[in-house]
Amino acid sequence: MVAPVKIEVDQLSVDFDGRFQLHNISWRLGPDEHWLVAGPNGAGKSALAAVLSGVGEITRGSITGVPARVALVSYEAQALLIDAELKKDDADILDVISEGTPVAEIIDQGTVDKALAAELIEQFGLTPLLTRAFRKLSTGETRKVMLVRALASKPDLLLLDEPFDGLDTHTHAMLLQHLHEVVRTTPTVIVLNRIDERPDFVTHIAWVEAGTVAQCVACHDTSAMALLDQLLHLKLGKIALPDPDPIDRLPALHATEPLVQITNASVKYADNVVFDGLSWTINAGEHWQLTGPNGSGKTCLLSLITGDHPQCYVNDIQVFGFQRGNGESIWEIKQFIGYVSTQLQWEYRVGTSLRNVIVSGFYDSIGLYTKPNDTQLAIANEWLAVLGMQHRADESFTQLSHGDKRLLLIARAMVKHPPLLILDEPCLGLDDMNRRLVLALIERISASGNTTVLYVNHHTEDKVIGIERQLALG
Repeated sequence: MVAPVKIEVDQLSVDFDGRFQLHNISWRLGPDEHWLVAGPNGAGKSALAAVLSGVGEITRGSITGVPARVALVSYEAQALLIDAELKKDDADILDVISEGTPVAEIIDQGTVDKALAAELIEQFGLTPLLTRAFRKLSTGETRKVMLVRALASKPDLLLLDEPFDGLDTHTHAMLLQHLHEVVRTTPTVIVLNRIDERPDFVTHIAWVEAGTVAQCVACHDTSAMALLDQLLHLKLGKIALPDPDPIDRLPALHATEPLVQITNASVKYADNVVFDGLSWTINAGEHWQLTGPNGSGKTCLLSLITGDHPQCYVNDIQVFGFQRGNGESIWEIKQFIGYVSTQLQWEYRVGTSLRNVIVSGFYDSIGLYTKPNDTQLAIANEWLAVLGMQHRADESFTQLSHGDKRLLLIARAMVKHPPLLILDEPCLGLDDMNRRLVLALIERISASGNTTVLYVNHHTEDKVIGIERQLALG
């Protein structure tokens, strides 16, 4: 029976010597629960585990229910122990050069169950190292010593930060087998970068992002787990965006000209001035966030760029090398733009397959009315793999959730790798997990380097990694 630990973290903010901060953490760890902490690099996974061991300065909120005996295995704890050993060589303090603390003594310092310690020492192959100085071990050997000491301490809470890193296949399997025994009596929290190493005894997953717990999911909740797996795939998977069709490419643009240049633009309706004197330049490779409250002119500004606003011809607007009002067609402009909005999702009511939805982006059509070639089908399949939907290629678009529809429409807009991708309120109407999925895809596109992203939303604080520039209206 697992120890009845119940830890409650309530709106907790923690500072780690000014180097990193966790903020507004709310988290509940109940009895019979074993947690996996996951998230991108630098998100705060290790910091969250360290907080449960008492590390960090609490600046706000509270944490209660943490048991007295907590064992933490992490690179940071490992480094601190090695640093303490190295300080014993300080000649200003000692008259003789220290040989360092032997491995046997390091293990014994925390051991409660000596029989278990002896068993683990043998299993981890540490017997020949017991008389060696701890600080002279390799990184992998040091990690094994830390694991043995933590497990033999019989803690009431076990915290393992990347426990499988640096272990060979045999030792990995041996540790995993032992952990299956440990979790019968000890609540365990494991931090992992590689989500595919998730042990099957994990009952819950905490997704950490930007220094906070963004999502908590119970592993028995299959629908929530499917969304989390999709998010992990987009965030952490080794994904390369598909190339465009090598034959049917968009015309090349002049490398030194801006994609969009608006100079001193004004839009007025009788006595209503939407904006006046607005100048804005979007260069290739510059990702922008366009924000502002309802009625501030965001949609109006977008329609000036796309050519859908009648006043685009009475303003000084250059788009993709065209001076608006000089006889260019709207399709000459729109071929360089990928566009996704809630309105498009409302209009896309055709019950075609997911694969066909993406292929329709080659034809800028709602639905697919032309037989696609093999290259187009292959590219669509690659985009489905990016979204983690390759196994759903033949499902009907109309049966998808709002979040999945939004992802599909973004992929549809990207199949030709347009120089400019306009995402007009792409998270509107989505719950938190689906919102994170959409933002994760936008981050991937922004990082690809081939398409400039214009991300439109209401909230200036709702940022996307990789989008550094902002225009705020209103």
